[in-house]
Amino acid sequence: MKLILLGPPGAGKGTQAKMLTERFGIPQISTGDILRGAVKDATPMGMKAKAYMDAGALVPDDVVVGIVQERLQQDDCGSGFILDGFPRTVPQADALKVTLQDLGKDLDAVISLEVDTEALVERLTGRRTCCNCGRGFHVKFDPPVSPGVCNACGGELIQREDDQEETIRKRLEVYREQTSPLIQYYREEGLLVEVDGMQDMNRVQDQILSVLRAA
Repeated sequence: MKLILLGPPGAGKGTQAKMLTERFGIPQISTGDILRGAVKDATPMGMKAKAYMDAGALVPDDVVVGIVQERLQQDDCGSGFILDGFPRTVPQADALKVTLQDLGKDLDAVISLEVDTEALVERLTGRRTCCNCGRGFHVKFDPPVSPGVCNACGGELIQREDDQEETIRKRLEVYREQTSPLIQYYREEGLLVEVDGMQDMNRVQDQILSVLRAA
């Protein structure tokens, strides 16, 4: 099973990818994670990425694609993979298509999690994180026993800077501008399936599994 999960920040891609990983025993491939891993392991593409990162520059598409290609050739991807957070743009999607062709792999589906913008803002701005142990809470959906205090260690709960409303809305705008065109791209490829991400996470998972059984 070879999948791409699309969706704006807060849509639940990471949660769904983890559930699929546990069910099928295939890796979740997050570009952020594999970028850091490639740098740590000093792979050829990782060293190229490090040069850009050390200079405070964005890692260019060809290097990101190269790191994804390195990751897809590892043994644990033999039975499939879930791409989470990649591709982000149409040029990256074009490059991924060529990479998969070179590797003799075909995508089974591209799942787009559809979530209302205001619901996303509520989800993300309500997140709180313990400054001591890192445990996460949500002021509405998973509140601590005592407001502002971690249940686990008693540490102070803080709102991360990237969870503030202004930042969230900017991230969503970037997503719409850069990543939304991928929805039409994969629709034209006949791979796109839209799933209602506003549902309970288990119902979202059931809908994804139904899509996969039909693929």
